[in-house]
Amino acid sequence: MKFGKRLKQQMLETLPGWRDKFLSYKELKKLVRLISSAPTLSNGSFEFGKAEEEFVYLLNNEIEKFNAFFMEQEEDFVIRHKELQQRVQRVVDTWGPNGSQPSETDYKAEMAKIRKDIVDFHGEMVLLVNYSNVNYTGLAKILKKYDKRTGGLLRLPFIQKVLQQPFFTTDLISKLVKECESTIDAVFPVQDGEQTREEREAITVAEEGIFRNTVAALQTMEELRRGGSSTYGHFSLPPLNVPDSDLIQSFQVNSPIPILY
Repeated sequence: MKFGKRLKQQMLETLPGWRDKFLSYKELKKLVRLISSAPTLSNGSFEFGKAEEEFVYLLNNEIEKFNAFFMEQEEDFVIRHKELQQRVQRVVDTWGPNGSQPSETDYKAEMAKIRKDIVDFHGEMVLLVNYSNVNYTGLAKILKKYDKRTGGLLRLPFIQKVLQQPFFTTDLISKLVKECESTIDAVFPVQDGEQTREEREAITVAEEGIFRNTVAALQTMEELRRGGSSTYGHFSLPPLNVPDSDLIQSFQVNSPIPILY
């Protein structure tokens, strides 16, 4: 699949409020086509210099857009992660076996709500990592097109700049994803035997919400990183490590507890 179509698909499969935050790939591609087809432009000319400045200006605006959105989401995720941990602790302290008001019914009901929220939260964080991956890949591809069609040498210095940008630095989000999974493993361990009605309902809600988009995002990240593209090379994202690859396999739509493994 060509990147333009893949990007459009990703925009449709993400959260509605995120769709205008992705790379304006189509517009940048049109600009590259216009610059490369202008007969009066040539390397070293004044006109070429102005065209290149315009292209770089647009790219810098895109990076500012990525950074503003990514940092806003990252800050929100840090707050929500802490709030979810506090909710779990409150339920344990109140309705757990050693709580102030022990109640198995209330405990299970509240934990079912929290589990659904954790599934959604985990999914949103995965979508943000995918957002970073997709936009970086788009920048690398449009810069490759620019250099190839104009004879310019923008890609290397520009990508070196991109690698230092907040939207590309996903270490904190990846850490929160792992902590979220650890919370699920600890608080909602896989049980032998049939699922309870509450478990089935929680899974159904998750599948109807963000869950399916999360699966698509994980599959996209694997494809972008495994080198299947004809443009894979020095500027491509590195392959996923084993834990993340296992995570992709664990996200099966029909699995009993999608994020427990």
